[in-house]
Amino acid sequence: MGPLQQQIRFCRSHDGARLAWASSGSGPVLIKAATWLSHLEYDWESPIWSHLLHSLSQRATFVRYDERGCGLSDWDVPDLSFESWVRDLETVADATGGERFALLGISQGASIAIAYAVRHPERVTHLVLHGGYARGRLTRSNTSHDREEADMMLKLVELGWGKQDPAFRQFFTTQFIPGGTPEQHRWFNELERISTSPANAVRFMREFAVIDVQSLLAKVRCPTLVLHSRRDVRQPFEEGRLLATSIPNARFVPIESQNHLLLEHEPGWKRWIDEVLSFLPVSRQTGLARFDGLTERQRELLELIAQGRDNAQIAAVLGLSQKTVRNHITAIFAGLQVENRAQAIVLAREAGFGRAAR
Repeated sequence: MGPLQQQIRFCRSHDGARLAWASSGSGPVLIKAATWLSHLEYDWESPIWSHLLHSLSQRATFVRYDERGCGLSDWDVPDLSFESWVRDLETVADATGGERFALLGISQGASIAIAYAVRHPERVTHLVLHGGYARGRLTRSNTSHDREEADMMLKLVELGWGKQDPAFRQFFTTQFIPGGTPEQHRWFNELERISTSPANAVRFMREFAVIDVQSLLAKVRCPTLVLHSRRDVRQPFEEGRLLATSIPNARFVPIESQNHLLLEHEPGWKRWIDEVLSFLPVSRQTGLARFDGLTERQRELLELIAQGRDNAQIAAVLGLSQKTVRNHITAIFAGLQVENRAQAIVLAREAGFGRAAR
């Protein structure tokens, strides 16, 4: 098996904004709700994100996208509201062709994932939230002191975000990864500079401060896993507890870390990935193992079945007789432990077959 690779594509959101999205790996679909400070190319081999991206891509078709205003997506956009973020997730979810999928929400992405799951309960199988919050900084506390502190951080962004000198951005870096190495700090400082403009960074932070999805938490219906670093500097631990206590039957996993974004070298990362993989359907090897016994020819047929083609069309595409196609399909049904074509299509599409045609 060769090294993991990602494929980057573009789609247009409801207002015409171009969104860059990437898929990697194979299997059931897992979509990560976007956050700011992302860059699909830069993140793939980074010392901050690569361990998470590659680990999840080994067990799923992992889909992520650059938020509008960030990375390879359009930067010059009139709307950077919470509603636009939710609608962007709707756009990307539709672009993948996945009918049902799991959602991953990290930091700001948690509130977006929650909003999507409530709007589209028929599509979300599982919800994983890490370092998330239902209440923005000024939603949970709007005193004069809090407003002054928020204004101070906005001023830091305005003055120093785009400069080559990373001194201003280092303030934010130490909030995201205080336990990072000098190399990781340098990388994150650079990510901040190349992933978005100073003007957009200010717009993002203003919108983050007033996020409020508290009223949606009780409406989440899918299985939910909430993880939060105990000493998270960026988002208080109490915000993770609030999510877990307000979402029905959510499971809460405290992670021993001070980092908002977990790093590969810390013990908390192993706990995190073990918990997530054991929770998500992508980690259930009994389901995926059914495909291991199929021959290459049977996989070709299954791809065409998942695309919705009938036996005559499959025979024409592969240059086989219809009798041979029927024999292969009988063997495929036995290998997948299904009784009919409809069951085979559902199982195959959940595992990633048929996506190109859809």
